[in-house]
Amino acid sequence: MNVPAAVQGRAWDVAAPFVQAIRVGAEDLDRFGHTNNVVYLSWLERVAWAHSQQLGLGFSDYERIGCGCVARRHELDYLAPTFAGDELLVATWIAENDGRLSMWRGYQIIRASDGRTVLRGRTHWVCVDLASGKPRRQPPEFVVAYKPAVPLAGGAATGAAGERA
Repeated sequence: MNVPAAVQGRAWDVAAPFVQAIRVGAEDLDRFGHTNNVVYLSWLERVAWAHSQQLGLGFSDYERIGCGCVARRHELDYLAPTFAGDELLVATWIAENDGRLSMWRGYQIIRASDGRTVLRGRTHWVCVDLASGKPRRQPPEFVVAYKPAVPLAGGAATGAAGERA
């Protein structure tokens, strides 16, 4: 994928997000002819898992440790529509981590053709015990791996409800 210079660095809300490229397919569209909101959420889940694995924590690690993270809340701001054939850069990073029970993961989707941010969002994740499903303090592996990213100076770090801070 040919990525415009505007997308490389400055356009991201954080210094070094984890990024995956996705091309919108006809199967991703709703009856209005643009990408369905549920599809965006599936892309965010996919990039979150890939990022977690890149940080050294795949599901087999969750099983070995006996705990994992489950979504408690999603906040998504759809800023512009996308259509079949659009190439998108789906980015994620750890926005906050209290080192105890929860963390926030940030997301940003940029359309490669024009460098426009089409979605910003975040998910509140809670650490749970895999056997009981009850909240559990994050193990040391999570605290080490899930470190918050560094926002860019003057960047658009997301606050509550995904608004520009």
